[in-house]
Amino acid sequence: MKFTVCAAKPEDCKDIERMIRELGVYEKMPDQVTISHKELERDGFGPDAFYQCLVAEVPEEHKSKDGHTKVGYALFFYTYSTWKGRALYMEDLYVMPEYRGKGIGKALMATVAKVGKEKQCVRLQFAVLDWNKPSLDFYLAKGAEDLTVNEGWHFFRFQGEALDNLVQEAP
Repeated sequence: MKFTVCAAKPEDCKDIERMIRELGVYEKMPDQVTISHKELERDGFGPDAFYQCLVAEVPEEHKSKDGHTKVGYALFFYTYSTWKGRALYMEDLYVMPEYRGKGIGKALMATVAKVGKEKQCVRLQFAVLDWNKPSLDFYLAKGAEDLTVNEGWHFFRFQGEALDNLVQEAP
C-alpha cells in the first residue's frame, strides 16, 4: 500500500487528536486523554514548539472506512542524557488498526530515528505498556533494548496533586 510520511502541519492537529484518542482507547485509558487540537497546535508549532510530529497519509483511494487519509503519527521531542548527550523521546507511535502490518509504523519510527541522527542524538527512547505484546515484539524485533529487563530502570511520573505538592517544596 502506498503512503507518505511527512512533518505534521497545524492543520493536521484535528487528525492527530483523533488518533491520540484512539490510542487512549487501545491502551485502555481513554479517560486520561484530555488534550485538544488547539493545545496540540499551540504546543507543537511556532518558535517555542515543545514537540515535533510526523504523520502518515494514504492516498484518497485507500482512506479509512470513516474517510480518514491520515492513518498514523509519531510524536517526539528532544531530551538530554547526562551520560551520553543528545537524545530523543518518542511519546507516541500509532497506526490505525486497519493499516497495521503495512510498514507504516516502521516508516514512522525510522523517520523519527533519522531526524534524531540528523540532530546528533545518540538515543531514541520510549515507553511501552507491559501488556502490549504486539508493540513489545515490534520494537524488540527492530533491535530496541528493554531497559526494565536489562538494567532495572523504572519510569516515574509526578502529576496533579503530587506535582503541586512538589512545587510547594521549591525554595
